[in-house]
Amino acid sequence: MNGNFKDHAMLPGNPKYESAIVRYGKLSEKPDDIRTPFERDYTRILHSRAYSRLKHKTQVFFATRNDHICTRIEHVNYVSSISVAICKHLGLNEELALAISTGHDLGHAPFGHSGERYINQIISKHIDRTFGHEKNSLRFVDQYETLQNSKGYEQNLNLTYAVRDGIICHCGEVEDAYLMPRDEIVSLETIEHPNEFSPYTWEGCVVKIADNIAYVGRDIEDALRLNILDSVHEHILEELLKDYANIDISKTNNTSLIYHLVADLCAQSTPEKGMHYSTDHLKFLRAIKDFNYEYIYNNERLLVFHDYARLILESIFNMLLSFYHGEETIQHINDHYINTYPELCFTFINKLEKFSDLGGHDNRNPKYKNKVIYKLGNRDDYIIAIIDYLASMTDHFAIKIFDELTAF
Repeated sequence: MNGNFKDHAMLPGNPKYESAIVRYGKLSEKPDDIRTPFERDYTRILHSRAYSRLKHKTQVFFATRNDHICTRIEHVNYVSSISVAICKHLGLNEELALAISTGHDLGHAPFGHSGERYINQIISKHIDRTFGHEKNSLRFVDQYETLQNSKGYEQNLNLTYAVRDGIICHCGEVEDAYLMPRDEIVSLETIEHPNEFSPYTWEGCVVKIADNIAYVGRDIEDALRLNILDSVHEHILEELLKDYANIDISKTNNTSLIYHLVADLCAQSTPEKGMHYSTDHLKFLRAIKDFNYEYIYNNERLLVFHDYARLILESIFNMLLSFYHGEETIQHINDHYINTYPELCFTFINKLEKFSDLGGHDNRNPKYKNKVIYKLGNRDDYIIAIIDYLASMTDHFAIKIFDELTAF
């Protein structure tokens, strides 16, 4: 451990600390609570339903029957492991990095990045909004996910600024420049694009880098398991990586790639120059990514999956949009569709009853203490409700609903 960043860790005494622990909303005070603010955020994320759903969401390869193919929850755990290891070595706050990394993909769509792309196309077509998983992860932790308090009431997560900031700022490529945190407080809800802002904390920078490190080797391993890559591709990659004489890779597996990238990042990074790789390791990482895009992500075997994901998401969206009946939408669904599409109607109505104004009727279940985020009389709000419902789905649940729509 070199501890080079210990004076910059997000801990009491850091000039940014009081701003970093400001919460989105209030939490009940627990005088005997032994947790720090960031540790409390971590446990709130860990116990959320959105975190549980990640185990059935695609990372790269969809709904596979192979138990050893990476899912979204495994990816999150890899990012957490890498982030904590880097923070421990550099002297940064491991609890903050763990909270950010565990929550960074909570708003990811089903069917991986293809699902994200199609949901963005749907919402952009109907209203003046865009969809990205980093923005939606912030939306989910701020407004959509809830936990029961000690009295059984559902409340929003109400996370700290530093954790929320790390979530919205985690996305984007980071290899082309030295990464350093910004100094200013910004309104996180206004961030529209990856790399629009650097994270507010060094720990957020670590998670942003770890997110890139976590997947490159694992995607190669999974592609080999599924015969998308074969020994010929392995030879191509090994020949490609021989150009980097100072990097001893005898086998291109996930652990060896992670080790070399993390070790180099920790050796090269300083508070004065920022977080970065050596020139050799930067080229090394780019070469692996280029290989993955050419032979894995753009592989024609994934095209059928992409078409299937689009069909499922568009079909569910169009059906729910056809249900809209202004402020009387819930009653209209119950009167006309509940018997035909019981699973779809029941689960969607449940979301409307939890998050909407119920069409102006003041009879929301008193257990819901979370924010109201939809007005049923507003069609755009209803469209956003459908998008939230789609984005919250696991792959398996989306397929189940699609099967209900196509069954007679």
